[in-house]
Parts: sequence; structure tokens; C-alpha cells
Amino acid sequence: MKKKRLSLPHFILISMILGIIVGILMQKHADIANTYIKPFGTIFLNLIKMIVVPVVLSSIISGVISMQDIKKVGKAGVKTIVFFMATTVFAVTLGLIFANLLNVGSGYQLSGESLTYEAVEAPSMGETFMNVFPSNAFEPLASADMLQVIVIALFFGAGILMAGEKGKTFGDFVDSATEVCMKVMEVIIRLSPIGVFALLVPVIAENGPDVLLPLLRLILVCYFVYVLHMVLTYSTLTKFFAKIPILRFFKIAMPATVMAFSTSSSMGALPMALDCSEKMGSRRDISSFVIPLGTTINMDGTAIYQGVCAIFIAQIFGQDLNLAQQITVVATAVLSSIGTAGVPGSGMIMLSMVLQSVGLPLEGIALVAGIDRILDMGRTAVNTTGNMACAACISFMEDRKEGKLPPSSKQAAQ
Repeated sequence: MKKKRLSLPHFILISMILGIIVGILMQKHADIANTYIKPFGTIFLNLIKMIVVPVVLSSIISGVISMQDIKKVGKAGVKTIVFFMATTVFAVTLGLIFANLLNVGSGYQLSGESLTYEAVEAPSMGETFMNVFPSNAFEPLASADMLQVIVIALFFGAGILMAGEKGKTFGDFVDSATEVCMKVMEVIIRLSPIGVFALLVPVIAENGPDVLLPLLRLILVCYFVYVLHMVLTYSTLTKFFAKIPILRFFKIAMPATVMAFSTSSSMGALPMALDCSEKMGSRRDISSFVIPLGTTINMDGTAIYQGVCAIFIAQIFGQDLNLAQQITVVATAVLSSIGTAGVPGSGMIMLSMVLQSVGLPLEGIALVAGIDRILDMGRTAVNTTGNMACAACISFMEDRKEGKLPPSSKQAAQ
């Protein structure tokens, strides 16, 4: 009988567990972890960053071409944005509810030391809207400004469709480029276990129990809501719209979710998320459009983080947020998820916007800044899982609309 080999997801999980164990053992030697182990993780991330822009550009153009109708692109875009906005509202509301119920900030007292945090000014909605449209077609590709890359891809995809027969040659080139990018991506993904291990070890080594224990309640509440939102929201939506069983969805999505958790980068997990979505049964033209868009505007995990941290900071400063203020937190979190898309350190910028909207001191951010990486790992995993859920739902909704699927999906029959 032939021995069954371990799959890539199993190797990734094993490397994650080993990374945590080694990180704990190296808590007194964090400098060694940073000097000799972290570089391998950095190399892996660099390879991911290298392929992300080509994958996004070629796959979105290819996805638009495969729809063969500009009207279909517009309809899929509207459904995607509605999905993301609705789940973000639910996510931040869930965060607020459990932060209040569990009194996330109770028992904490501020010391006499002054807490300082220099807030980074977030771009206005007007500036964000203008910055989405690039003045140079090559600069966004070099700087990896994903919103601008998406806009470039959408314009070129639409241009190929409008050019008709004359655009076919360019379209064939893009399809070929997409396949090449996917093959390069497969090679890089095979290095995931090494990358995950090398990235986790220094994080655990630097953030040992001494740092985590004082803020353990905040971490536990955030992660409780992260998991609850993924199980309650995404599995329900994929079960209802795409007829994908809950366990099947999470089993297929797990490699991308683990990758997002390990790297704290939705962009870094994007290639694997595309691969997982295809295995889930999502159409390539839909997932190639939805997932890259989701990496820039889908912020469910960040919204949960904002809601929990807002209550945490309010409670440790002895302030109570009334219902109107908490509704303001929801509205600000949803709007800022688009307003700060593509901005480095957007989680902190969004949190500062939320705190300002309800009159809470920005100094409170200094309390969570030290464990932000730990919280960021979880919220990035939520965001990436949400992208795959959206791709599955939109894909199957489009298939049913076009009469390509019976009332129950292929997955339900398996």
C-alpha cells in the first residue's frame, strides 16, 4: 500500500507549530532569531512581493476579458463591494458587543508614565478617491500601489474587450502571462513552510509572556471575535449562497488563512488565496477580480480590532461610550476601511480615526502598539478568509444567474 504523503497545508501547520515552539525557546535570544532566522522569512516575503503585482495585473485583466461583457464586470463589482461593506458592519458590531460584554479593559490602571503615540494623518476621502487613478502607468507597478494597479488592470481589460478582434492578440498575451505568473507563484508557494517558520520564530521570541500577559485579555477577546466572525459569518454565507459545507470551506481555505496569519500580509497571502479559491470551486474570472480588490478594501479583521480596542481604551481611561458613540465607531470603521486602503500601517491609522470620532485620547494607541503585530496576525487572517468567502459567494451567484449550476452546487453534491 502506497504511503500517503503530507500535503502542503500540513507542512505549513507543522512549520507554524515548530516556529512557536522554537520562538518560545529563543525568548532570551531574540537577537539570534532576528539575525539568523528572520532573513529567510524576509527572502520569502520578497519573493511573494515580487510576484504579487504581476499576478494581480495579469489575472484581473484576464478575468475581465473572460467575462466578455463590460456590464458583467460592473455587476460583479457592485455585489463584491456590498458584500465587503455588509460583513465589515457586522464585524465591528460583533467586536463592540463582546468587548462590552467581556469588559475588555476592566482591571487596568494607567501608570504615571506618559503614553505617547504620534498619529499619522489619514488621507481624506477626496484625496483617496483622486489617488486611486494613477498619472503614470508604470509607477504603481513599481511601488505596488494595489488600488492603482487594479484600476490600470480594469481599464486595460475593458480596452481589450472594446477593441474586439484587434484586441485579441493582446488578450492572448495577457492570458499567457497569467499562466506563467501562476506557475511562478506555485514554486514560491512550495517554499511556504520555510517562510512561515522563519517569520514566526522572531515574532514569538520578541513577544514572550512578559510582554503579552498584561494585555492578555485584549488579545483573547480580539481572537475570540476573529474566530467567531469567521465561523459565524463566512461559513453561513458560503453555506447559504455557495452551498459549500462549513468544514469543507475552512479545510480548503486553511493554507491561505495560515499564510495570512504568519505573514500579517493580505498581499503576501494573495497568491495562495487565489489558489485556494480555485480549489473551492470559485470561477477564476471572479476570484481574480474579487480577491485582489478585497486585499485593499476588505477590512473585517481590522474592523473587529477597532471595535474591541475602542472599548478597551475607553475603559482604561475611565470613559463610557454611549450607544450613539458606538454607532459612530461602526460608521467610521466602515468608511475608513476604504479611506485608508493601501496605506502602510493602515490598522493604526484607522484606529486613530475611530478614537478621534468619539473623543477618546490617541495616547491609548500606545498601549496596544506593543502587541499590534500579534493582533495584526489574526485580523489579516480574517481579512483573507473573507476575501475567499466573497469570491465563492459571488462566483456561485453568477453561475446560477447564468444557469450554469443547478439549485444545489457541485460542492454540496460531493
